[in-house]
Amino acid sequence: MKQPHKTSLKRFVLPVLLAAGLSACAPTFNADVSRFATTLPAPQGQTFAVVADDPKLAGGLEFALYADLVADQLTKLGYSAAASPAEATMLVRFDYGVDNGRERVRTTGGRFNDPFFGPWGRGFGFRRGFAFGFHDPFLAGPEVRSYTVYVGDVDLKIDSTTTGERLFEGQAQAASRSNRLQTLVPNLVDALFTDFPGNSGETLRITIKDDGKTVREVQ
Repeated sequence: MKQPHKTSLKRFVLPVLLAAGLSACAPTFNADVSRFATTLPAPQGQTFAVVADDPKLAGGLEFALYADLVADQLTKLGYSAAASPAEATMLVRFDYGVDNGRERVRTTGGRFNDPFFGPWGRGFGFRRGFAFGFHDPFLAGPEVRSYTVYVGDVDLKIDSTTTGERLFEGQAQAASRSNRLQTLVPNLVDALFTDFPGNSGETLRITIKDDGKTVREVQ
């Protein structure tokens, strides 16, 4: 089963992520970010409370850990954390998860096409990958390896508690060789809040480098 269960998260396709490289095995973290905003107010004393969009996550210690990451980002932007959701002027609904993964197959290498070993090897009856009694990987056939690709994502919605109006929606998604939420969620939150709130309706590739710097690219 997907961990944790997601109820309302919107998916978007990651063909470039899967083709260009995976987050867990690359020196940088790549995420696709999609954001929509209407009238998200500039920080002027507004308060917020982060709550679980999925009721099954509410009250969990793991959710509290990731909710603190979202709260830290909003605080840096100039908003203030409310003492409780009932006292907040903005309600921040947060959700996260990772899918069950998909198997991928990678083929590398191939038979070494050498005119010296080619016909002579057949003449002397060499076994595939062996010459003169020694194993030579360059003579062997292609190597086939399978691995699992996971897609992790976070979903954020901000509503006004006074009018009930939806102020912001955003999703960040990344392909990875790892399904560890402890690694995926912090990076996805960082990507989602890069140049927050961004341009409404715009999808970006956010790259987080090892030194913490981010690079944004419009898709």
